[in-house]
Amino acid sequence: MESNSRFVIVGGGQAGGCAARAMREYGFEGEIILVADEAYLPYERPPLSKNVLLGKDDYQSTYINDEHWYASHNVQVKLNTRVSAIDCDRKLLTTNTGESISYDKLLLATGGRVRRLPIEGAELEGVNYLRGIDDAESLKTQMASARSLIGIGAGFITLEIAAVARTLGLDVTLLEKMPAILDRVFEHDVAERIESLHGVHGVVFRTGVNVEEIVGDKGKVTGVKLAGGEIISADVVVIGIGIIPNTELAEEAGIEVNNGIVVNEYGETSIDDVYACGDITNHYSPLYDKNMRLECWQNAQDQSAAVVQSMLGNVSSYRSVPWFWSDQYDMNLQMAGITENADESVVREDVGGGTYSKIYLKNKQIIGAIAIDTPKEIMGARKLIAKGSYMDISKLSDPKTDLRKAVNK
Repeated sequence: MESNSRFVIVGGGQAGGCAARAMREYGFEGEIILVADEAYLPYERPPLSKNVLLGKDDYQSTYINDEHWYASHNVQVKLNTRVSAIDCDRKLLTTNTGESISYDKLLLATGGRVRRLPIEGAELEGVNYLRGIDDAESLKTQMASARSLIGIGAGFITLEIAAVARTLGLDVTLLEKMPAILDRVFEHDVAERIESLHGVHGVVFRTGVNVEEIVGDKGKVTGVKLAGGEIISADVVVIGIGIIPNTELAEEAGIEVNNGIVVNEYGETSIDDVYACGDITNHYSPLYDKNMRLECWQNAQDQSAAVVQSMLGNVSSYRSVPWFWSDQYDMNLQMAGITENADESVVREDVGGGTYSKIYLKNKQIIGAIAIDTPKEIMGARKLIAKGSYMDISKLSDPKTDLRKAVNK
């Protein structure tokens, strides 16, 4: 790629920051412009619901690269700037400030936004969503003077917030409309372990309930009203019901969109010289032979690096094994692969050591894994999944079998 070429990255999250770094690491000598609509340098989101919210780390610790790195690597960062339109024919971006930015190749890493709960009272002071640094800082301040917190939706984000809130001494109630927490993610045995952990720490779960209204007094939240009329009091409410991919910019530019920006295994969109990576993509995975949209740290990091290689002309197929983790209290939960099509599962448990893992198979091939407090299991499982490995069930079910040393049979 010629040194007078210009690559433009739209998006200041994990994917955008990692992409900028990869461009320089892989030898791109041209101009790099990163456009971000927030006031902060590109940053990681996972710590926001953990140590940042708890007050152990400051938000600057989440930065992918510090200010000096961008300056020393000649990467221009435009903060508080939103791209309002893309002209793919002219290879030109228009921003909310009226500036026009030309590009030779464009990388969209616009991520997602929180899904809003459309009920009365959702705009009251003290009602929160957690997606960015401003959200985390605001929620941290509110929790410092609060006595009780209600989480609407018992997914990972609210479970992590609940763990922080209980650590800080708040009374916590989580409301979930499904019959069980994490109902769409785990089988009952895994979800039950997580619910039990929170129960031991004093979290109250109300499953199979519908929230009718968020109630307040003088503009400030005071509680949540359930269908049927019951009101549960709270000083702080957190809503965590998923995210929506920010596809509008791409769609208006004529780029193919279907539950995210549609890209192939190289990160190429339907428009020449326009690429996408991270939460925003509905990407083809040669590993699973299907399209998927993933919302996780690992995907943002790994896909951005692979797509940058493609932008540089080094065709790089993105085929990483999906990997996700969550820290709650002193528990570490990790997942690898895709388990939804499994036809068999094997539990590997060391009761004395307090660890737990479950391996998922399809036609005897390892396709996914879940592990609690045993990261070595995931390390091994990720390699086996990537290789398309098969294992004898009797050997696989033995917790003494080290998956990191296992080989194809």
